[in-house]
Amino acid sequence: LKEENAILRSKINRLQILSETQADKMRKLEKKLEENKIKEEKEAQDLEAMVQHVEQNLQLMTKRAVKAENCAAKLRQENALLQAELRNSQLEKEALQASQATAKHNAEVALQCLLQVTTSSRASIRQLLSGAESLQLVADLLKSIDRISEVSEDGQ
Repeated sequence: LKEENAILRSKINRLQILSETQADKMRKLEKKLEENKIKEEKEAQDLEAMVQHVEQNLQLMTKRAVKAENCAAKLRQENALLQAELRNSQLEKEALQASQATAKHNAEVALQCLLQVTTSSRASIRQLLSGAESLQLVADLLKSIDRISEVSEDGQ
């Protein structure tokens, strides 16, 4: 019985040691579990913060994209207006060039007409001068004839 008691005490001691060892392991595991929970909570918070940051960045990028699209639309409209203005300017230029060519042609025709009028006017003036000289000659002849007839009447 003493022997049995000693064996049982020895078993109890081993079991107590084993129990204490397992209790230590259990405390360490509980501590590690608690640390892991804290770590997971921190990681979850960090992940949540990262998700919020990503969402904010996404919102900013969306705003920028909308702004860029609006800017691009405005630039397309402005480009279309400038293209229309360019076409109008080109049409005006062509019209001015055509008008200028017509005016130049009209000026050349007018110059030719003026030159013809000048030439014919000179010829007419020459004819008038020639006619005037002829009339002067006739007038001088008539005067001479009048003098001759006066002299003949006086001398008869």
